[in-house]
Amino acid sequence: MDVIYRDFRVAHMNCSGPLLATTITPVAPLEDPNRLVRFYESSSSFAVATDVRSCLFAHPDTELRLAKSEDNAWVDVYVTYWKAIGRILAVDDGEKGGWSQLYESWKEVTNALIRGYSNSGFEAWTIPCLYVTARYLRAFAIRADEEQSVGNGVSFVIGMHDDMVGDHGKNEKLEDAARIINRIFTLCISDRAPLESSRKWGLYYTTNLLFKTYFKLNSIGLSKNIIRALRASRTDMPPMESFPKSHIVTFKYYVGIILFLEEDYVQPTAQKAEEYLTDAWNMCHRGAQRNRELILTYLIPCHLLTTHTLPTAHLLAPYPRLQKIFSDLGQSVRRGDLAGFDEALANGEDEFVKRRIYLTLERGRDIALRNLLRKVYLVGGFEEPKGGAPPLRRTRVPVAEFCAALRLGNKTLNHHLENDEVECLLANMIYKV
Repeated sequence: MDVIYRDFRVAHMNCSGPLLATTITPVAPLEDPNRLVRFYESSSSFAVATDVRSCLFAHPDTELRLAKSEDNAWVDVYVTYWKAIGRILAVDDGEKGGWSQLYESWKEVTNALIRGYSNSGFEAWTIPCLYVTARYLRAFAIRADEEQSVGNGVSFVIGMHDDMVGDHGKNEKLEDAARIINRIFTLCISDRAPLESSRKWGLYYTTNLLFKTYFKLNSIGLSKNIIRALRASRTDMPPMESFPKSHIVTFKYYVGIILFLEEDYVQPTAQKAEEYLTDAWNMCHRGAQRNRELILTYLIPCHLLTTHTLPTAHLLAPYPRLQKIFSDLGQSVRRGDLAGFDEALANGEDEFVKRRIYLTLERGRDIALRNLLRKVYLVGGFEEPKGGAPPLRRTRVPVAEFCAALRLGNKTLNHHLENDEVECLLANMIYKV
């Protein structure tokens, strides 16, 4: 118990938000794996409030002096934290239904912190505490919903990719967590203190957490409300480049995906999505392979849509998963192999649908068709030169040649292509150019 309270006092003396956040984390540090056990066993449900107050503010070595309302608010936070640690230890012991109870206990910790900022004047440098509680609130909500789903005979896997996969089952805890995280977002964006001491420095982290939660809930439309609120408050916020780069990269990544998923494929919208994703790619740390792979998962289809170009083998080399899902598709597009394109799209359908890029990649068939028709034009050769003039490529190609190429390029056709069909196809391709 003394270690946590000592760090609390040191953090307040030095205004160190990250150090203060370590005192309310639900995970014990690697160098001290029994820290949470010792903290919980150091008190009891009858004496915890008195013990917390004594250790925080009545310790003989402390010089910490806070306002009385702030004292009471921190005591409330650590009392709820002590109770939550009890639930964590129960989950570690395999208690049935433990995740749901742990979520409720951790929600009390988060609510105590929110009350501290709303009513008791917690300073802005303590915002990392909100980061910790909100992040684990979401994680515990997912585990509680998983526990409920398993009890109903349904299960799902939780991993880094779960942010992009909406669950269609019941997500009561995660929906509740989204509402609480939204309260934290409101707490930050509504702060009217000067920027140097404002809670607005926590906006992008909280926004990113909301994006992840809404994506998990398959409620991506709610993210647009957050974006609109940020735009409306832009003049009162610190400049984006002043925020931590990790916050900016994640924000640009999710905004790029939201614009990408609007399915409004007019050029300005697509370019804006590509701009956000490109910025995220350029700013992302080169060692963050997983994050760079996630960005490329959307940047490649977006680039295909806007510039009709495909990734090189060199770009995909560090990412085996992307190689697997994009290589065959890209080769088919380059060769104008319509049958190969259809096969590659069908083979990767599950992954494409999960990532919500199937419809965009499907539009790549037009590029494959364009390349096939271009080959017909190139194979046609040159017209006979006249009067010593240099040879020129044919300006007229018989429709029958295009028809033959389409039959060869798409072996799955089970009917004879009529010239009228080919002419209609050519007219559509000319229009799309």
